[in-house]
Amino acid sequence: MLKEFKEFAMKGNVLDMAIGVIIGGAFGKIVTSMVSDILMPPIGLLMGKVDFTSLFINLSGQSHPSLAAAKAVGAPTVNIGVFLQAIFDFVIVTFVIFLLVKQVNRLKRQPEAPPAIPTTKDCPYCLSSIPIKAMRCGHCTSDLKAA
Repeated sequence: MLKEFKEFAMKGNVLDMAIGVIIGGAFGKIVTSMVSDILMPPIGLLMGKVDFTSLFINLSGQSHPSLAAAKAVGAPTVNIGVFLQAIFDFVIVTFVIFLLVKQVNRLKRQPEAPPAIPTTKDCPYCLSSIPIKAMRCGHCTSDLKAA
């Protein structure tokens, strides 16, 4: 059983998928950091110095100065800012995956096959289709050397 598992795990597709998941996880962390640390602060500044991570709706009825304080006391909250950041993360990851798939598909395209060399021609007398190397038409028996 261990030998069969080793053979399964070492197959190319399983190994490629594992590497893809690991790289995807690391890429997700990079995108999350880019959104929360680079994109959202300037957007928040443009929208009147809003910190998106602190946008929340408190459902407990008590007043809390920040999302961290509300979570510390266990207050139920609707975390609008965290949700917006997750949407930005998703859009960026989806766009990057789209660009990646588009490039891979462009590279995978096979070059167009050259046009096929014609094997037949039309007889100039009867317009029947005949082999290209024919010296006499098989339909009207015309001599094609003179044509």
